[in-house]
Amino acid sequence: MQPISHKSSRWFTIGMASIFLFSVILRFWQLGRFNTLVFDEVYYAKFANNYLTQTEFFNAHPPLSQYIIAISIWIGYHLPFWQEIVNNETGSTLASWSYRWVNALTGSFIPLVVGAIAYQLTKRWSYGLIAALLIALDGLFLVESRYALNNIYLVIFGLLAHLYLIIALQDSQFKQRKWLALSGIFFGASAAIKWNGLGFLLGIYLLWILAWIIEFFASKKRSGYISPWQNLTRLNLIQLTLNLFVIPIITYSLLWIPHIILNPKYGFLEMQQQIFSYHQRIGSGVDTHPYCAQWFTWPLMMRPVVYFYKNTGLLDKPEPSLPPLPSDIGDPKVNPLIFDVHAMGNPILWWLSTWGILLLILMLFNRVWHWEKNRQARHKKIKPKQIVKFPPASEIWLLVYLVINWLSNFLPWSRVSRCTFLYHYMGALVFAILGFSWWVDRWLNSRQIRLKIIGVTVIFIILLAFVFWMPVYLGLPLSPQSWQLRMWFRSWI
Repeated sequence: MQPISHKSSRWFTIGMASIFLFSVILRFWQLGRFNTLVFDEVYYAKFANNYLTQTEFFNAHPPLSQYIIAISIWIGYHLPFWQEIVNNETGSTLASWSYRWVNALTGSFIPLVVGAIAYQLTKRWSYGLIAALLIALDGLFLVESRYALNNIYLVIFGLLAHLYLIIALQDSQFKQRKWLALSGIFFGASAAIKWNGLGFLLGIYLLWILAWIIEFFASKKRSGYISPWQNLTRLNLIQLTLNLFVIPIITYSLLWIPHIILNPKYGFLEMQQQIFSYHQRIGSGVDTHPYCAQWFTWPLMMRPVVYFYKNTGLLDKPEPSLPPLPSDIGDPKVNPLIFDVHAMGNPILWWLSTWGILLLILMLFNRVWHWEKNRQARHKKIKPKQIVKFPPASEIWLLVYLVINWLSNFLPWSRVSRCTFLYHYMGALVFAILGFSWWVDRWLNSRQIRLKIIGVTVIFIILLAFVFWMPVYLGLPLSPQSWQLRMWFRSWI
């Protein structure tokens, strides 16, 4: 594959900048519109404020996201504007945007990181733009970015670790050390948000093992385009252990120091035991939480989570957490409005991405099956009956990378017995969307007009779906009829 031209590079930059601006606007628009703590902000925003007020507390997750939110609060509190509307729900008098704005900024960068990974893997500007756009059109990433929650940090740190590793595998030996170390630091940082951040690292371990297996059985001669993942075998055991094991552990451990200084009741190892025991004690099912969703339901988005819900027709008095009601609705009890923040993805994008990643799995199985048949035929010195050429050999490693990382961030949840939620799928979702973006990129760059039309139509439908469900991503006021129109399944309510 050839690098993009100067002209294409310019349009790629303009496109990525436009996607970033689009993401920033959506995430910062009326960021403090609900002047309260939304969903798990009752934990993370409070815990972040506890660090600033030096208040001891127990945290059931590693502390890095709360450090970041604490920085957000500290900066926001000292700014001389947007302080008119405040609440005391964190334990201090704060404007709600002050504990949310760093999340919004961080979430705005995720499409850029995803686009960079797609481009670095293929050197195709179109693939990078499509992947960035589709991530920007997902509702769950938007919702998670607008509140003081922690999943955005888990995802972006895991993706940055992958991006730096990809760069390292394409760079010179001197610079490789720097990028490898940065990759290890971000792997540790992702785990320091939640332990399921380790799924990003598990995918790399599995790829490294697979690369050595293929190196052992395949021909030593390499020609044409070399995927970064084929270069994984350049990492010897010492490099792998240092950068992708020791450095993540050191990073993870060091990030606990401020928390343990403030909360000296448990040491580092005791805290890990306490967290593990805490999550073991959490039950499962609707009796534990009404929005528990089993892991195998996530790709079909069968059970989203309601983060915030108010029906003005059921309120006895004005609700201070709500923004001002539209002046033309009259009596809110006669003409009720629903304010709903649904932590749900873009349904069309999720369903198509699930189809796309499953199709990639079937394609890889098909290639392996034909490869084995052809290997046996060559061993017997007979001509193979069929040589499979799609997808090109240069892209096989890309598909292997996507499938392995999707499985690494998804299948381990099958062993978790506690209540799980749809947002636990976010790490795996990125790779599913990257897989579907690969299909769209092939359609748009096909010589067949029919496939080009399919590619354009799919993007347009995903965009329409994003606009249609945007009111429940942003918590815009809806009539009961309009709200019900967006709840396609009973399990969504």
